[in-house]
Amino acid sequence: MTKCLMIQGTASNAGKSLIVAALCRIYTKRGYKVAPFKSQNMSLNSYTTKENKEIAIAQVLQAKAANIDPTVDMNPILLKPKGESCSQVIIQGEAVGNKDFFRKYDKTKATQKDIDNNLMDDEDYRIMAKEAVIDSLNNLKKDYDMIIMEGAGSPAEINLREGDLANMGAAEIADANVLLVGDIDKGGVFASIAGTFLLLDDADRSRFKGVIINKFRGKQELLCSGIERLEEIIEVPVLGIVPYAENLQLPEEDSASLKEHNWKKEFDENEKHIIIGVLKLPKIANFTDIDPFDAEDDVEIRMIELYDDKEKLKDIDALILPGTRNSTEDMKELEESGMANRIRKLHNNKKIPIIGICGGYQILGNRIYDKNHKESQLDEIEGLGILDIESEFIREEKIVKQSLATFELGLNDESDQIHEIFSKINGEEVAGYELHEGTTNLLSAKPLFKIKEGMGNNNEGIYDGAYQNNVFGTYFHGIFNNYNLRRELLNHIRKNKGLEIKTSEDPYETSVENSLEKLANIVEEALDMDYIDKLIFED
Repeated sequence: MTKCLMIQGTASNAGKSLIVAALCRIYTKRGYKVAPFKSQNMSLNSYTTKENKEIAIAQVLQAKAANIDPTVDMNPILLKPKGESCSQVIIQGEAVGNKDFFRKYDKTKATQKDIDNNLMDDEDYRIMAKEAVIDSLNNLKKDYDMIIMEGAGSPAEINLREGDLANMGAAEIADANVLLVGDIDKGGVFASIAGTFLLLDDADRSRFKGVIINKFRGKQELLCSGIERLEEIIEVPVLGIVPYAENLQLPEEDSASLKEHNWKKEFDENEKHIIIGVLKLPKIANFTDIDPFDAEDDVEIRMIELYDDKEKLKDIDALILPGTRNSTEDMKELEESGMANRIRKLHNNKKIPIIGICGGYQILGNRIYDKNHKESQLDEIEGLGILDIESEFIREEKIVKQSLATFELGLNDESDQIHEIFSKINGEEVAGYELHEGTTNLLSAKPLFKIKEGMGNNNEGIYDGAYQNNVFGTYFHGIFNNYNLRRELLNHIRKNKGLEIKTSEDPYETSVENSLEKLANIVEEALDMDYIDKLIFED
């Protein structure tokens, strides 16, 4: 019989995802078939599985920790915020509608606006979501010895307990014991843990079998008296104090964790290195696309806010416009903030590589059309105009695919900087995944990739992306995970800056694996694993 253990937190970003990843790796190394599971996730960082279904990126990392391929059953409900309290609802990998979680909605009282917005009825959503959670759990139980579950937010959100599927509702369905994680780095960890227990009813409280204090810096002896008092109050043991794990190079789950991520590396004042500027769009999505650069020891990632001083653009060696949940509204704010004109000047004067991914790719172009208001109430908006393309939202269904293509650089484009950068790998394969509703038509810009699997720019499914002079864009997420592509881009910059050209193995793949091993070792050493073993195998 498959065993289930659930990790919940006192708040979002308490470290649940990484504790789950660590436990997946620990028990996998012991010879068990382990799967991660998060019934409901709210995140703009998502991924396309081999089934061509969409799940949150956190479960992809957890699956990697368990040495298995991610599947849609590991995250049956994904909510992607769209703004104005509304989220796109993705059930078992497919978009089924939108849900406003800040109002009660009965489809029998629908307005025309509700119908146009494809708003889901409360009862329909609850039924569909619960069926998906039960079905996905049962699917995983057929193939795995153990399921390590992750909660969402906090179980103490008692206003949401009725109909809950993210925390105690999921634990109840799985009949799982629960461990509670508290983040001491934020302060108030004892109060947040005790308060969580106080707000739970007796049935829910009975599932909690232990507490983990996470992200600790300092001497553990200073916590002893507090832990003793806490255990008296909550009547369950503290199973360990997990130290703050420095220098882990692992994907962040959502924008909440992005705020706390430290991208800065220590470089000597006169030490030459590469600076990759990343535009922090208001509705930034799939920003894990930039993670591979963080593994390069001579690369600094600089996050650039829209209202940042223009000096932040002054010394960058490349600029990336990442994915966004709403390219039209983000383009509007780019103009209003003055950042759009600063990027145009940067393009005209400095000639550094400027790169757009998915929504960022659309923003590079001349114009974005949204006549059916799929993203916003704007019919159309001018883009940056630095790549001769136009994009529009006319697809009836979202493209969700794992994709494969080859570089398709023209033979007579030697004057283009992008051709110069990638000419050595022209014709080579690149892999990625697509998550987009837009289509893009190329004017004088040239196609970047020829599609082997996937959809790319438009419904023809022949080409993806475009390049022109020093600018290129693509719908492929995960593009920089292709080491040859990333290496050639960085080596171009290294050559121009007089830095050493690199040809070694991919440091990113090594860093992720090493980080997972490091994380698992830290957690295994910190926690009372004998107690957790008994919870899983004997309870």
